[in-house]
Amino acid sequence: MTDGRGESAAVRDLGGGVRSVAVPIPDNPLGYTLVYVVDTDRGPVLVDTGWDDPGSWDVLVAGLAACGTGVGEVHGVVITHHHPDHHGLSGRVREASGAWVALHAADAAIVRRTRETRPERWFTYMAAKLTAAGAPEEHIAPLRGGRRRSLPGLSPALPDREIVPGELLDLPGRRIRAIWTPGHTPGHVCLHVEEEHPGRLPGHGRLFSGDHLLPGITPHIGLYEDPDDATVTDPLGDYLDSLERVGRLAPAEVLPAHQHAFADAGGRVRELLAHHEDRLTDLLTLLREPLTPWELATRMEWNRPWEQIPYGSRNIAVSEAEAHLRRLVKLGRAEPVPDSEPVTYVAVR
Repeated sequence: MTDGRGESAAVRDLGGGVRSVAVPIPDNPLGYTLVYVVDTDRGPVLVDTGWDDPGSWDVLVAGLAACGTGVGEVHGVVITHHHPDHHGLSGRVREASGAWVALHAADAAIVRRTRETRPERWFTYMAAKLTAAGAPEEHIAPLRGGRRRSLPGLSPALPDREIVPGELLDLPGRRIRAIWTPGHTPGHVCLHVEEEHPGRLPGHGRLFSGDHLLPGITPHIGLYEDPDDATVTDPLGDYLDSLERVGRLAPAEVLPAHQHAFADAGGRVRELLAHHEDRLTDLLTLLREPLTPWELATRMEWNRPWEQIPYGSRNIAVSEAEAHLRRLVKLGRAEPVPDSEPVTYVAVR
């Protein structure tokens, strides 16, 4: 299929030696991941790769051909973060081309631990976490044995290179700097193209934003799950700090991993900061009575009623509720109720 300009409908030429390929995500409302094909003096470099699925692979290969290149010509792969809709096809691209794969050290550590941890360990860990969050037994039972749901991305590709925050990437002929933006994952990075915008839009270059900054979606901010790490993190605090860092860059255009390119990064940053402050305020209203993280999640506002949220998405919702609780506790606006089991939280009056 082609559009009116003769381009593949999955491919867009964004100017300045950058194209996007919309690589589908099977059975996911996001629809696709925008994989960016960046021209360099040594060949094309990909920003993200898409979900590891035969149909997704076929679209990526066809998209590269529509860009006038091929998967065998790929010089390198820069991954914004380790999630399977971004990092999934990295290994297959490397096998086909010999390309290097780069990832931030924090997400690379997650990839290593994921590959080394048996699936049974993950299910045991998830069951324990949900029990501590106050989930009912009927929700936890599938994780204890019998019909277990599969987990994607259990064998992600190990990276060859480390993305170092603040440094220019090794992309001959380009000037693209790594910006560390933790929150969605601990090692999420945005990539600031420190080059004049091809359409001469006002601002400072362009920004490959991954999932950090999206035009119409608030990215999931949950706990950094790791069965072997008991560190008490503050992902929402990390995300809010990272948003302000990106806002100060003032890029002319943002190239996100989902939806579409957009301008006014500063305006979108302000919207997201206000959204999370409003949400924290709303949660304090709910926490006038002691609630477990599960109970809080069931009462939070989502894009559909709790009864219609699928099983796996409920786990994600609980993780997001816990991330917001950690932020409130750190700010001194909520506290755990002593000796509660499972632990409940209440607003500080």
